Amino acid sequence: MGLLNRWVGVREGEVWALVWAFLYFFSLLAAYYVVRPLRDEMGIEGGVENLPWMFTATFLAMLAAVPLYGAASSRFPRRRLVPGVYLFFLANLLAFYAAFRIAEDPAWVARVFFVWVSVFNLFVVSVFWTFMDDLFTNEQGRRLFGAVAAGGSAGAVAGPALTTGLVQVLGTHELVLVSAALLAFTLLCISRLLAQASRLRAEGKAEEAGEGAGQEEVERGLGGGAWAGVRLLARSPYLLGVAGYILLYTATSTFLYFLQAHIVEDNLADPDARTTLFAAMDLAVNLLTVGTQLFVTGRVLARLGVGVGLALLPGVVAAGFAVLAFAPVLGVLVVFQVLRRASNYALARPAREVLFTVVGREARYKAKNVIDTVAYRGGDAATGWAFAGLTGLGLGLAGVAAVAVPLALVWLGLGLALGRRQEALRSESHPAAEQGGQG
Repeated sequence: MGLLNRWVGVREGEVWALVWAFLYFFSLLAAYYVVRPLRDEMGIEGGVENLPWMFTATFLAMLAAVPLYGAASSRFPRRRLVPGVYLFFLANLLAFYAAFRIAEDPAWVARVFFVWVSVFNLFVVSVFWTFMDDLFTNEQGRRLFGAVAAGGSAGAVAGPALTTGLVQVLGTHELVLVSAALLAFTLLCISRLLAQASRLRAEGKAEEAGEGAGQEEVERGLGGGAWAGVRLLARSPYLLGVAGYILLYTATSTFLYFLQAHIVEDNLADPDARTTLFAAMDLAVNLLTVGTQLFVTGRVLARLGVGVGLALLPGVVAAGFAVLAFAPVLGVLVVFQVLRRASNYALARPAREVLFTVVGREARYKAKNVIDTVAYRGGDAATGWAFAGLTGLGLGLAGVAAVAVPLALVWLGLGLALGRRQEALRSESHPAAEQGGQG
């Protein structure tokens, strides 16, 4: 216990909640990373020129999913809502396995699977972090979210390793069943975390502003309509700022994804070689991330503040695009992509989740989901067409990289501003801070 406290900052009443949260995120990210290399290869196989359409289809799928989730969160209590989401996606995986086995036109199944994986990834991770924000307080989140995120990074190491090791033994389609088994394990983790909720409240949850939900509140639905999350977002400058941070993240990420697709296609003609490269990049990212999350993230957020955690990633991205603008080659791309993704997982993502510990439960379950899914994939779709427009006007890969540099600098400034606002909301005790994060 003394060692855990010194390394991670966990206290006695939080240990088992941290363990189950770690295992939950491990299984969830392992399930995703088992099928992620398949999605990336399907994206290239479907034609790089078709990627804007694929991103648009993903955005439209998100628009359809969000009101359904909003309606479910209005009606069902947490103990039914969270496992219900994972049961739904588990059933989807089993349906895809059957479709891959019997489909007469596997190309269409592959395209649908590309879109589905893009929705699945954001949705299940968003629900995971909403659940964490609901269980842990702001102070606990600063200390423990780095260690919780490390569970996801460990799972993201295990996922590509499983894909690499099992694809030749089981075959591509059977990997979908491996992903389904990992996703099923999250249901056990969720049940154990729900059992730990009262112990976490005993550590002081009820005393923190914006964190005072009692047992009777979480054991019923949130009420409101299917589009309540959109309304909450529209009237909260704080939440709009978080959405802006996500949009700038997705804009720069999508620019880099399209640059990656072109550069990899130009340098590697063999589909197996491309899949191997993507899996190796995933492995490098997550090996670099996991140690940072365990030993660095909590200290950065607790001592330097959330704003610094939010600003470090845009700084890395601005520098990376500047270098890529001068040398748009495969080696630079790989190093930049690994550092960018590791910075996101290790620092920016845990810091973003701390932002939601100072808002009310409806904002967490509804507005946060809109930000994490619709805003995210909307940014993807818009940036995909922007990339097509810039290259259509004759701008080369180096020119697109140069365009992304000022976007990253604006993103950096917004991260620092959000950190300051989060600190102000944290110190407030009046109801306005608790109910929506209005600022």
